[in-house]
Amino acid sequence: MEILDLRHFGSEDLRPLLDEEVEFWAQHLAWDYHGSAEMIQRYVDTKVLPGYAAVERGRILGYSFFVYEGSKGVIGDLFVADGGRITNPHEVENQLLTHVIETLQQSPGIHRIESQLLMHETGIVSPTFMAQGFSRHGRLFMILSLDKNAPSRRRLHEDVEIRRWTEADYQPAAALITTAYRGHVDAEINDQYRTLAGSLRFLNNIVRFPGCGTFDPESSFVAVQKNTRSLAGIILCSHVRQDVGHVTQVCVLPEFRSQGIGEALLAATSGSLREQKCSLLSLTVTAANDRAVELYRQLGFEEKRAFDAFVWEG
Repeated sequence: MEILDLRHFGSEDLRPLLDEEVEFWAQHLAWDYHGSAEMIQRYVDTKVLPGYAAVERGRILGYSFFVYEGSKGVIGDLFVADGGRITNPHEVENQLLTHVIETLQQSPGIHRIESQLLMHETGIVSPTFMAQGFSRHGRLFMILSLDKNAPSRRRLHEDVEIRRWTEADYQPAAALITTAYRGHVDAEINDQYRTLAGSLRFLNNIVRFPGCGTFDPESSFVAVQKNTRSLAGIILCSHVRQDVGHVTQVCVLPEFRSQGIGEALLAATSGSLREQKCSLLSLTVTAANDRAVELYRQLGFEEKRAFDAFVWEG
């Protein structure tokens, strides 16, 4: 087996593996990965996607790619073909990851590397990351069946109202994210939360690109302070399948927490999705965020998968 630069290949070489990856996302995560797979194929054809492919007898067994974001590298994906056709798929994953990590760590100007590989259950790839000096944060993928009756919830304070997301909310939402995650464990995992510019990039990626599904403004809401008209909380939702919504962001300003705002935002999103005849709502949460995890469980969310987020600081 050889580990070769991904830019040596075209989309036709990668398509059988991507088709298998699309099936994996559909089966295990109720996620339509076709949009992401098509985007990957376009980047592969233009020879601009950095990464590596594991190749044996001319067939690609697995691949991993990464992107550069200023002084940060982000490992975007790692996928190896079904283990029934490979003697040791974890060894292939290890070799691919090692090449990617070493490339990023040796890249001039790169001082930070982030990765969240949702497909890989916790502990599967952590030895490779930990051996290269990464820190690890446990994460949970949780789902809510929208076929169930919506749980009862307490009334919001009269000074707060919930309304749908609008384009005008971009800048205020970015400022809210930066404030809400100050000193929070999630800002250790994703450094975009630490600055206004980073939060704006984060929002743009959610709304404009298909990596986390197709943005649904009808199921995205903001909590507004009536007296100041400023934002107290937001929830953003995308469709990862025609009948499945995914919460890409939900946060509330510290001074407004424990007032039922997060609960109300989730109720608004799930209600909108029910009106669209959706069957599931999913989200991810950091396991150490005890308050959020407990709220989701109280609202009927169930843990579907535990995975890991990894961070390296050079």
